[in-house]
Amino acid sequence: MAISVTELRKGTIFSEKGTPLLVLEYSHIKMGRGTANIKVKVRNLKTGATLVKTFISGASVDEVEVERKTAQYLYSDGALCHFMDPKTFEQFSLPRQGFMAQAVPFLKEGEKVVLIYFQGEPLSVELPLKVNLRVVEAGPSAKGDTKVSATKEVVLETGYKLQVPMFIAEGDIIAVNTESGSYIGRV
Repeated sequence: MAISVTELRKGTIFSEKGTPLLVLEYSHIKMGRGTANIKVKVRNLKTGATLVKTFISGASVDEVEVERKTAQYLYSDGALCHFMDPKTFEQFSLPRQGFMAQAVPFLKEGEKVVLIYFQGEPLSVELPLKVNLRVVEAGPSAKGDTKVSATKEVVLETGYKLQVPMFIAEGDIIAVNTESGSYIGRV
């Protein structure tokens, strides 16, 4: 089934030459008297490559049939990420490289995630826009004049490192943007 390129919004999955593509960004560009152009930034779900595609308005692309399955993240042992199906209690593993490499820093043990399957093969993980994680290592907080936006590096419970404001201390729970990997705020 074909869908119009004007319906391609963030999160939509479509196919081009049998390759599933996930829309990351969408923009509609209309200049003067000519036809409008639709520009989308997409991620190839098979290779993980990110690219920009441009279509003329009125064009269509093939819609992809994907299956979304909920799974509980158990742990990662370095090479593999281990999950459990919450309905059947069947455990399975996915390689840590590829699409999982981008998700692992934001996955806490025991949390549920949505895996996207294409033709029976897992190709992507849907993460929430933000996650709350505990700070397990933090340097000393700043004393005195902190008018300048000073930052320090902290380590979160998943092992992810990021820059945060100086007032964040060990034990604090912070919100992290899963798309950019940046600090949002203290919870």
